[in-house]
Amino acid sequence: MSTSTSKPLYALGVQELHAAYAAKELSPVEVARSVNERIAAYEPELHATWLFRPELALEQARASEARWLAGKPLGTLDGVPVTIKDNLATKGDAMPLGTAAYELVPMTYDSPPAARLKEDGAVLVAKTTMPDLGMLSSGLSSFHELSRNPWDLSRTPGGSSAGAGAAAAAGYGPLHVGTDIGGSLRLPASWCGIYTLKPSFGRIPLSSPYMGRCAGPMTRTVADSALMMASVAQPDDRDYSELPPPVIDWTAFEVDPSFIKGKRVALHMDAGCGLPLDPQIAEAVRRTAKRIEAAGAVIEEIPPFMTPKMLQGMDHFWRMRSCIDIQAMAPEVRAKILPYIREWAESAAGFSGAHIFDAYSQFIAARAAAIAATKAYDFVISPVSPNMPAPADHASPTNDPMLPLEHIGFTVPYNMSEQPAASINCGYSAEGLPIGLQIAGRRFDDLGVLQFSRAFEQIREPQKPWPEPNTSR
Repeated sequence: MSTSTSKPLYALGVQELHAAYAAKELSPVEVARSVNERIAAYEPELHATWLFRPELALEQARASEARWLAGKPLGTLDGVPVTIKDNLATKGDAMPLGTAAYELVPMTYDSPPAARLKEDGAVLVAKTTMPDLGMLSSGLSSFHELSRNPWDLSRTPGGSSAGAGAAAAAGYGPLHVGTDIGGSLRLPASWCGIYTLKPSFGRIPLSSPYMGRCAGPMTRTVADSALMMASVAQPDDRDYSELPPPVIDWTAFEVDPSFIKGKRVALHMDAGCGLPLDPQIAEAVRRTAKRIEAAGAVIEEIPPFMTPKMLQGMDHFWRMRSCIDIQAMAPEVRAKILPYIREWAESAAGFSGAHIFDAYSQFIAARAAAIAATKAYDFVISPVSPNMPAPADHASPTNDPMLPLEHIGFTVPYNMSEQPAASINCGYSAEGLPIGLQIAGRRFDDLGVLQFSRAFEQIREPQKPWPEPNTSR
């Protein structure tokens, strides 16, 4: 099998791959081999993957090839390469959660996203990296090698879906699965210039559901995220918080720019807490808002709705949760966790019950504030992050464990309100680094967010070429 496409095989999207497989113009084995070669070329400098096993990927691809040749593919994703984040269990593989503190014990089950993708014939080429316990917006880990941003190797890719964001931007195949509890999909998507959808809470089932936590697709295009949603947004009774089985035609994401016309869109430029907004980010988002308004949207700027108390409350509650986990460890195990994480968590040891109750109450306050501020609008657009990506070896943008969440003021409210929210590239800094636009929708309107994203994707400013590895090493 062969194809005449001008794109490298690793860079083909789901629709292109599906059409080429169906026409017998391309084999999943050829594509898996191309992705393997891309990863091998880039990993010495990027460190986005864990459990990169080229032969296992080729074995899966050969099985997919046989199904296509027999005219019996398992679905749209059959033979399509995918990576899955460390913290989403895959049967037979250890799940270190980014930290050297845990023993490497093979998991006995597939997490719901992994199970659905395997059932649909996707080819798992690697797991991707994350920071310790998923509690950092960086690729710094006591277990994984330091993950870097392919646009600038001195910068972080973001986190906690660090490897997934870097892998998508670097062209490690079209599909990558990450997770998000306060911005862990959208922050790396913004800093790596890719697309992601943090879906409505419960839309993609998880085997370990938790308040605000979602899994989601990380891809180069809206189309690839939508088509991954068709696979992973399926029922799994292990998740007691899952939404009813969706009656959603995910292929309906494909709209033209006229979709924007007449939509009521809120422009949210002040998070109300955290770091000040970088002027380059502010300029890119305001320029984008004008472009969306010119396409027919009715734009209205809204005031901040998060507060410093809300952000601090979330921080203190999460500190106590991690403090309890860490205190249960033997001292020699605890010592293996990143010092930044230990200092952050152990600072909660003296918090009173009343203080933690008040901290927990801020999640509810943020939920109420987000819904009240956005309910009159079809969509809300805003920066994803107030800052450009930090140095790669920094644990967080402030690099201060006492100020760890100053960059999530725009993203975290939608985890608490359970609304879908995407990140899509909308511009570049003077240094050529990507800048993400957040698009949030009403709860359950995941398809609407994909459609608005797709409409914007067609009218946004020209995009820079994707980064390439340094082949002069």
